[in-house]
Amino acid sequence: MNTLERLKLRRTEMWLLILATVVVSIMFISLEMAMGNELGVHILMLIGGYIGVYIIAHLAMAWVAPYADQIMLPVVAVLNGIGLVMIYRLDQATGYNTVNSQLMWTFIGVVIMVAVLVLLRDYKSLSRYSYILGIVGIVLLALPLVWPQPANVEARIWIWLGPFSIQPGEFSKILLLLFFAQLLASKRALFTVAGYRFLGMDFPRLRDLAPILVVWALAILIMAGANDFGPALLLFTTVLAMVYLATGRGSWLLIGAGLIAVGAFAIYQVSGKIQERVQNFLDPVAHYDTTGYQLSQSLFGMSWGGITGTGIGQGYPNMIPVVHSDFILAAIGEELGLVGLAAIVVLFGVFVTRGMRTATMARDSYGKLVASGLSMTIMIQIFVVVAGISALMPMTGLTTPFMSQGGSSLMANYILLAIILRISDSARRPLLNKKALEVNA
Repeated sequence: MNTLERLKLRRTEMWLLILATVVVSIMFISLEMAMGNELGVHILMLIGGYIGVYIIAHLAMAWVAPYADQIMLPVVAVLNGIGLVMIYRLDQATGYNTVNSQLMWTFIGVVIMVAVLVLLRDYKSLSRYSYILGIVGIVLLALPLVWPQPANVEARIWIWLGPFSIQPGEFSKILLLLFFAQLLASKRALFTVAGYRFLGMDFPRLRDLAPILVVWALAILIMAGANDFGPALLLFTTVLAMVYLATGRGSWLLIGAGLIAVGAFAIYQVSGKIQERVQNFLDPVAHYDTTGYQLSQSLFGMSWGGITGTGIGQGYPNMIPVVHSDFILAAIGEELGLVGLAAIVVLFGVFVTRGMRTATMARDSYGKLVASGLSMTIMIQIFVVVAGISALMPMTGLTTPFMSQGGSSLMANYILLAIILRISDSARRPLLNKKALEVNA
């Protein structure tokens, strides 16, 4: 298949990426006009850099994964672009200049995505290294616990390498999900053996609970050591959802809910940070002058934005501490309103839906579990972030995928996207003959 034929195969992706660049360009220009700035070289360079990144991504997709899903990359392009616009808007209000580095990390993320697609010609090869991936994932997750930290750091989730900081947990969750996907695919019978029947549901035998108990214990230890609730919650709930998909048994969800309740109660007893977040969740305004200030400002801003928002560049999202990472959706809710925030949630819904569709199309159990697990971790993360900024649950400190400022999150999520796209390309690629069908079964 020549280059022209490959590009024709991805015509839908091309037109959607063009639409994405139009939307993001209009937002950049509207922001400049709202802020009273002239359309200078800097804004044109930002728009040009953004367009250039996704031209590279589109051409690479036509080259290395021509049959992959054509909706996911444009959705990511829109989310990433809106994140860039909002980060630039916050830069204008605070005097910082983080949008250039965010665009650089976007480029690096796309390059890493392409590299994964080039190197990972057969995603099934990952299953041969599942235990190694699991060990590396655990090491990365635990590394900040032993890495020298700055004084008075709240959560031990970063490592510092000279002027750069990396959050290894963003990468470890992908490695651990790959490990658990292989474990569930190869030991599925272990999770489906009925031991006890209670309330009309079949519960597993106690010895068969070992894998999920190991994950639960690991999550508790991580939360206790890192003093951070979000990453461990995300890992445990995603693995629990994968177990349910592999077995179809609601009893696993009930067991998981019980373990989450026990773990949350235990961590609450020993972590002052978690206690503060629960108190802020119950009544943020009561702690407005101290720990509740961030959440209170988030609620005030979104309330002021209302249905349609104050207009881009017309609000005060910079009054929310750490708004560029943890609370970027609150800034969007203030200036683009409920309509804009709902549009973001719908885009993530489309991303997750396409990922789950890829899972249903995969021809093997491992591919199904990997695609569904990676998709669900995005779904759970968005739910937790939106619930946190709107006081539906205590804050967790998780970032918004593809939108929040920071290189670790961007790179990890582009790796996640690359793996799903590789599974999609394999599932959609035409089988040449019956023998190929048997090989991929």
